[in-house]
Amino acid sequence: MTTEQVTLSAAARSDTGKGAARRLRREGLIPAVVYGHGEESTHLSLNADEVEHLLGRISAGTTVIGLEVGNKKARNVLIREVQRHPFRPIILHIDFFQIREDEKIRVAIPVHLEGMAEGVEAGGILQQIRHEIQVECLPGDIPEGFHIDVTALVVGDSLHIGDLDSGGVAVLEDPDLTVCTVVPPTVMKVEEEEEVEEEELEAVEAEAEEEGEPAVEARAEDESGASKG
Repeated sequence: MTTEQVTLSAAARSDTGKGAARRLRREGLIPAVVYGHGEESTHLSLNADEVEHLLGRISAGTTVIGLEVGNKKARNVLIREVQRHPFRPIILHIDFFQIREDEKIRVAIPVHLEGMAEGVEAGGILQQIRHEIQVECLPGDIPEGFHIDVTALVVGDSLHIGDLDSGGVAVLEDPDLTVCTVVPPTVMKVEEEEEVEEEELEAVEAEAEEEGEPAVEARAEDESGASKG
């Protein structure tokens, strides 16, 4: 369970919109908003350096943060979304969701696979199917993550959600869903070949569309032309 107590300072702001957000970022600030429990959303600004330092040492989606806005009492919040620039190392916006200590919430808990599977050592490939699992619990009981030891898995073995130790929290997903599996390398090779064939077909279809010809007819003409040549 997450036990670390963290706080973050913020300032309320009245100016909104893209122009205001750009001005904040030029000043080393990050625009943000906090909402929840039917209360009116509050627009905030955060110190970018403080936020980056905080995100570097917590699990963003599962750590309860004491959000201090001005001189008001800190509000317990979770980070719901961190919007980052697609190619520059900056945060564009953060959404916070206000929570209460006595009220259960739904949270996506990350899945961490640990160890070297026996099947991988024998030449198999470990595939992780589920990277997050939805649970419901009190804020004080939020797991930091599901840590799964895969050491004993051989080729053909799988682990399912029902196999996990939930730590007492309510798991909201089908227990029969696969979390991870060890597959033989031949399976991966077949899948890769199918992907290549699909990509080739898409390329042919795209070329046919550009030329104004039906994709299927274009493919048939290519094949007949190749046989004639």
